[in-house]
Amino acid sequence: MAKGNRIPFSLKLASTASLLLAPVCSLAPAAAQPLSASADSAAVQIRPLDAKARARIDALIRQMTPEEKAGQLTNLFSLPYPVFQKKLESGIENGTIGNVLFVTDPAEVNRLQKIALERSRLKIPLMFGFDVIHGLTTIFPVPIAAAASWDPQMVEHSQAIAAFEARAIGIHWTFAPNADIARDPRWGRIVEGAGEDPYLGSAMAAAQVRGFQGPAIGTPGRVISGVKHFAGYGASLGGRDYDEVNLSDSELWNVYLPPFKAAVDAGAGNVMSAYMGLNGVPASGNRWLLTDVLRKEWGFRGFVVSDNNAVKDLQKHGLTPDLPSAAVRALDAGVDMEMATSDPAFPSLVSALGKNEISSQQLDASVQRVLEAKYRMGLFDKPYVDEEKATEAAENPEHLVAARIAAERSAVLLKNDGDLLPLNLSKLKSIAVIGPLADSPGDALGPWVFKQNKPKMSSILAGIKEKAGSRARVTYSMGVNLPPRLRPSPFVSVVGNAREGFATIDDDAGIAQAADAARAADVAVLVLGEGQDMVGEVASKSSLDLPGRQIDLLNAVVATGKPVVVLLMNARPLDMKDSKAQAILDIWYPGSAAGPATANLLFGDAVPGGKLPFTWPRNAGQIPMIYSRLTSMDPINADKRYWNESNKPVYPFGHGLSYSSFSYTNLKVDKPDFVPGGSVVVSVDLSNGGKRTADEVAQLYIHQRSGTAARPVRELKGFQRVTLKPGEKRTLRFVLGDPELRYWNAVSRTWVIDESEIDVAVGGDSDAAFTGKFRISSRQP
Repeated sequence: MAKGNRIPFSLKLASTASLLLAPVCSLAPAAAQPLSASADSAAVQIRPLDAKARARIDALIRQMTPEEKAGQLTNLFSLPYPVFQKKLESGIENGTIGNVLFVTDPAEVNRLQKIALERSRLKIPLMFGFDVIHGLTTIFPVPIAAAASWDPQMVEHSQAIAAFEARAIGIHWTFAPNADIARDPRWGRIVEGAGEDPYLGSAMAAAQVRGFQGPAIGTPGRVISGVKHFAGYGASLGGRDYDEVNLSDSELWNVYLPPFKAAVDAGAGNVMSAYMGLNGVPASGNRWLLTDVLRKEWGFRGFVVSDNNAVKDLQKHGLTPDLPSAAVRALDAGVDMEMATSDPAFPSLVSALGKNEISSQQLDASVQRVLEAKYRMGLFDKPYVDEEKATEAAENPEHLVAARIAAERSAVLLKNDGDLLPLNLSKLKSIAVIGPLADSPGDALGPWVFKQNKPKMSSILAGIKEKAGSRARVTYSMGVNLPPRLRPSPFVSVVGNAREGFATIDDDAGIAQAADAARAADVAVLVLGEGQDMVGEVASKSSLDLPGRQIDLLNAVVATGKPVVVLLMNARPLDMKDSKAQAILDIWYPGSAAGPATANLLFGDAVPGGKLPFTWPRNAGQIPMIYSRLTSMDPINADKRYWNESNKPVYPFGHGLSYSSFSYTNLKVDKPDFVPGGSVVVSVDLSNGGKRTADEVAQLYIHQRSGTAARPVRELKGFQRVTLKPGEKRTLRFVLGDPELRYWNAVSRTWVIDESEIDVAVGGDSDAAFTGKFRISSRQP
């Protein structure tokens, strides 16, 4: 891409990308599209290689020694230590290391690639992987925020840009999306997924795969998508990272596996096996999971990589007595490639082959999958990076525009008493911006952002000041410190502490100063939440409280009597202690365009239309709290399970307000009966009764009244994000078919469609009233 070129990046891709140009190119809000599991965007399966490619790969495998085969199945970190670098280079040269992690310097990519291509015996190119979770240099909202947009096309476009920037510097493969369902928000990695619902999670996982890979693996400017963590990782006990997972068959098949299946159906080239134990068997040594389900039942054709050190950890789990047997167990289970920080276990496959503990066919099958991935990515023909153009990919200003739009579309307006928002700059003389996250652009990026990639940053304070200009005076008060974690993150040395170098203040003095600033202003805007190192991997938390004394700060500012807006920077629901703030806008971790996007939302140049991807409990004692619970034997008292407080959430799943108002009328079901193999169409009229053009996410829920198993009180089975002008009304249509009406039955151990009446609701959140129904008139199977 030439410097100064302002053509949208996706138009520069090869013609093979044409299938995705429509949804990927547009930077405007996506048009309303009915979404269902049976009618989502075109999925691209991993197509078989042609005869020439197969012959080339087969010839290579025949020439390879067992040591070289094990090398192709090894994926090693590039660590910045001389001794380790020497081992890495030696391994590449002798063919015992075939894939490398965490190299983002194009010159270093080429240097290591040159060793493989000029000094190794078979000259097989390296494949470079990196965690491109929500951007590389241009940082987009974190994945949980992207899910809050309920806009798969926007998510697809965001990840296409991330892939474009990554591929330009020599990255071939990313470890995303995270398809884990998270129903315990104490779990730190909730930030990387799409929340609690399998239907929304499936839509987001598939969209990310399409964005990363394009219409086929090897599309110019795209990377291989590595779906993680297979499977059930989000259900770890107590929300504690790495702890064991125990899931019923019903939960596993109906809740936790569907997003992975959607990603596989979308054509994902890689799946990552999880760290933890699933129902007593560690996922990376679980043949039922990795072979029976993933390959045999789902037909997955790509390669499986272990999570970092997960093969070696099979010994720690107590599954195997030593590392060589761990390698055998992992390969036999279905792991094709081991990811390891150092001293991998897979080299011991050489001796295992000699002892007949594994077969040559097993080893060759995994090698073939890895070589096929390299071939599809074009590495055998174009292995090197154009260093002169490598950094230009991130310079396209349209990438930052896309990041701003994504942040605007992801924001969720939780509360807006008295229509305080949007703020009217023509009526304001002064604004007090308060809080420890207001002037911290690094925190606004969120986790999984790396200093070496020089991420673009902007602070909330800077965005407000720029938007206010000379029209209103903007003052700033930090208020309180954001305290350090009790146990520092092991990733801080890589990601960087966003608040490094920040001066600490006395909290009591800071709170008093902030209250004074609020009294002197027309409105107070508090930026509160959790720092970027307080969520993510190894960042689980035992409570949902705001860290430090932020609640004291909020209460002191509210006590001044001035209007108060809270901008919440977070990835999990936080306990606001029944705050009396008039308005709460959840901006998540908005990314590189945090400042301008938040300012646009605050002052009405953008209208929030996002919806919560999880239920918002009152406190951690209510966890897990999900909207799709089973009816139970006492449904009338479902909201009275606790004697000391309500069992209702603060905000329901799907909640999100607007600067406009919407109404749903005239819900219709086109036929009274549904026969398996057919379809039923649900329609509803959506009207914008407000004075602003705005977005609404219309959500369709169903409830099956009876059947061969108890079914949830409601389940999301369709959604559309729609833009309506003031006074505009539109009829929306949703199609329900077998994929939406079937479920996995733990007794018959198969997918079933029961004879039953089905209640239907369409509305703006999961509290929508059931006003329609139809009957399933026969069973399947």
